[in-house]
Amino acid sequence: MNHHISPSIGHSACPHDCPSTCSLEVEVVGDRIGRVRGSALNTYTAGVICAKVARYAERIHHPDRLTQPLIRTGPKGSGQFAPIGWDEALDRIAERFAADTARDGAEAVWPYYYAGTMGLVMRDGINRLRNAMGYSGFFSTICTNPAWSGYMAGTGRLAGPDPREMGKSDLVVIWGTNPVSTQVNVMAHAVRARKERGARIAVIDVYRSPTMEQADIPLLIRPGTDGALASAIMHVLFREGLADRAYLEKYARDFNELEAHLDTRTPEWAAALTGLPAAEIEDFARRIGRTPRTFIRAGYGFTRSRNGAVNMHAVVSIATVAGLWQHEGGGAFHTNGAIFGWNKTMIEGLDLLTSRSSQVDDQAGQSSQADRSGSGRRPRALDQSRIGAILDGDAEALLGGPPVTAMLIQNTNPVSVAPDQERVKRGFAREDLFVAVHEHFMTETARMADLVLPATMFLEHDDLYQAGGNQHIILGPKLVEPPGTCRSNHDVVCALAERLGAEHPGFAMSPRAIIDWTLQASRHGTLAELEEKRFLDIQPDFETAHYLKGFSWPDGRFRLKPDWAKVPYPAPSKFGPVGEMPAFPDHWAVIEEATAEHPFRLVTAPARSFLNSSFTETPGSLKREKRPELLLHPEDADELGLGEGDAVRVSNPRGAVELTVRRFDGLRRGVVVAESIWPNGAHKGGRGINSLTGADPVAPVGGAAFHDNRVKLERVEADTGA
Repeated sequence: MNHHISPSIGHSACPHDCPSTCSLEVEVVGDRIGRVRGSALNTYTAGVICAKVARYAERIHHPDRLTQPLIRTGPKGSGQFAPIGWDEALDRIAERFAADTARDGAEAVWPYYYAGTMGLVMRDGINRLRNAMGYSGFFSTICTNPAWSGYMAGTGRLAGPDPREMGKSDLVVIWGTNPVSTQVNVMAHAVRARKERGARIAVIDVYRSPTMEQADIPLLIRPGTDGALASAIMHVLFREGLADRAYLEKYARDFNELEAHLDTRTPEWAAALTGLPAAEIEDFARRIGRTPRTFIRAGYGFTRSRNGAVNMHAVVSIATVAGLWQHEGGGAFHTNGAIFGWNKTMIEGLDLLTSRSSQVDDQAGQSSQADRSGSGRRPRALDQSRIGAILDGDAEALLGGPPVTAMLIQNTNPVSVAPDQERVKRGFAREDLFVAVHEHFMTETARMADLVLPATMFLEHDDLYQAGGNQHIILGPKLVEPPGTCRSNHDVVCALAERLGAEHPGFAMSPRAIIDWTLQASRHGTLAELEEKRFLDIQPDFETAHYLKGFSWPDGRFRLKPDWAKVPYPAPSKFGPVGEMPAFPDHWAVIEEATAEHPFRLVTAPARSFLNSSFTETPGSLKREKRPELLLHPEDADELGLGEGDAVRVSNPRGAVELTVRRFDGLRRGVVVAESIWPNGAHKGGRGINSLTGADPVAPVGGAAFHDNRVKLERVEADTGA
């Protein structure tokens, strides 16, 4: 007789690279999971999660998951591997790291990671091994730097109003992000304001995204022109007496100079740059000026441009000129990294850093890299985004140090997601480069590895999470056993530390013990208390969150005229043309403008059913995305003789990609969008979308301009087989 077994409900946090960090309820039966739902008790998640995570059983129980260590038996990239035992695999990694250190110094080894999990223990623990051994540092640049530095240039701190206040706003401005696809909770709170308060939703983007389709006020602009739009909005605010001069007198610097600077930044000037009619700019500016409860939700997308930091600062400056910060449901929010105050000494081994006086993590949620005890200097901090140039032997990218000859890669898939992809591939193809990849699936990076290790997923280990787009700390406990012989990131790092002779208390602690230590050292209670509560709401009080006690500068005033060379962002140096950055909010014409040879501007926006290169293997996501496409305005398509479903070659000096045309009128002419990231192998010739993106650093603190590319389009004639 068959007996129905009712599932138990486990509680966790979504580990993926999304600001929502949703609080989850997970159905568990034995070592399998069923439905995944958003927690209704968490007032930011509010019971809402994306479809990707709701279908997580597809991913965690996928038949193609890696379950045993593998060693390469054929040429790099051939996919030819054979099983190997864990002890032998770890011994081989340790032996190679030790040999390369003895020959070229510890900087020849480069542990490389990112946000495949956002759990603090499993993501950042690799730095404990790095710091114990003095391996090359890792300067994280691939995602946040332009956005964070632009926000901090004005406020001095990476924090803002409670994002739940969107539900109390009268005008929600969603700027440069597509939350329907990438952060569904933003849309849930905005829609609540519309239903309960009659709020209007404005969306500024470069194409008619699913979010813009739901907007009351859609504002379609050209890529990289957000600073122009923001400047024109402030011009109107000053011109029509809608600037809050009393607020500016108390809370801002240089506002009289700003007003004079903006005198020529008229709506007509901005219209020529953005493609948005001047009348629409005027109307939108007046609406902001007459709506005190205007909440600007600034995303990442519009900052992934060579002028991205300037654009972010300009957008946040609107909230200051209009005095929006004073009101509940008003202000400008990007992320809340500064409020957590983590002490990550035990996670990252920060006490091993002789050049660091404080053990408390920096306000942006990243920690500096420094030297092993006794070396007297910091190892070089290699730029994550420039992995192609680094592995290709570029002396400038290597900062004068030895070539990288050995890597451990966790939580990321650079052969797909890193910019300047053709150069990345050349670097990984080096015969003298040893690579160990710890992964869930045989990604394109794993195919280039010498050893592939099977990794646990988030429900198979204990971890601790902080939100970016809200104010919660969430516990993610182990709920099910992993398949096969999968091991966690922590287990692998500790096993290598033992073989390499690395010493630190964190290597002898369990993840739960490290979580407990970190919570207590950071003054967030204990593991037992968090386990009982499931999550902590640490939102600062209203006056602090809205900077009514002053902005985070010595004089308490917002910087309308930022000192770009002194933005308080943790970086080993400044990058890009910092000296050329505009003094005041403006359109900075440093973007990769279209030319006669390359007449289109390409944006590589996120696909709704993928998250970076995650979920590209799950049936539900593949069914919804179907194939790699290029969104092309019908009039541009007609000029090129391209019909729906035709193959088109998209190219620039960095590379070429073949895509399928989708005629789409939700773009300005001359703009094309490829919603990605599809695996390279989904494209003809194995060249993915990042073959077209550049790795040149964005000013002032680095970053990759993924949405700032000029390209040309050429019809691909059908292969007749003749």
